[in-house]
This record gives sequence, structure tokens and C-alpha cells, in this order.
Amino acid sequence: MQNDFARLDRIHIRDLHLRCVVGVNSDERREKQDVVINITLHADLKTPGKSDQIADTVDYKAIKKKIIGVVENSSCFLVEHLAELIANVCLAHHRVRRVNVIVDKPGALRFARSVAIEITRDQPDGN
Repeated sequence: MQNDFARLDRIHIRDLHLRCVVGVNSDERREKQDVVINITLHADLKTPGKSDQIADTVDYKAIKKKIIGVVENSSCFLVEHLAELIANVCLAHHRVRRVNVIVDKPGALRFARSVAIEITRDQPDGN
């Protein structure tokens, strides 16, 4: 199975800047904070590479819009949970076989530019 994923092509959505409620402290729960999201969608892109048809590929614009809706309306305690929500949006697209999600929370730690959570999730068997 690992070799199957290695042969997949990748679509990168880089540096998606959004705002949401995320954190466990009371001050973090009052105001939306900045997050920076990076996503890699793994899919077989041979067919759309040949056909040049949007119907044959991953509509990354539609996925981005869904991610914006989920993130901006979320109220997560943990960045890990936010990353999981984003991964679920991506895997809802039937052509996406695997997704890597990185969520950066700038200013989360004093003296650090940001803290980032990175997760990898695969399409459940049978999809």
C-alpha cells in the first residue's frame, strides 16, 4: 500500500491564511486567531493530464472553499483537532487518496515564530 501512495501525484495548497477560534486558554477563546494552513493532496492525475478536463481531476478550488468554511466557523481547543477537520474535508473528495495537513499557529509560544501540527490521513478502505 505504501508503494501505491508513493506513485500518486500531488497538489499543494500553500500558505492559506485564515482566522479561527483555536486554543484552550480563555483569551484564545474570545478572539479569532491567525492560522496558516499547508495541504498536500495525493491523487492520480494521469487522466486529467491527458484529457485537460476539470471533471477528471481534483477541484482544489472547491476543496479550498470548503476548508475556509470549516476553519472560519470552527471553535477548536486543539490545533490537532483543526488539522483533523481539514483532512476530513480533503478526503471527502473521491479522487484524493491521501492528504498531508500542516496547521501553523503563529505566536503560540513566546520566542517561537509559530507552532505547527502535521498530520497524514488516508482514504478509508473501500473508497
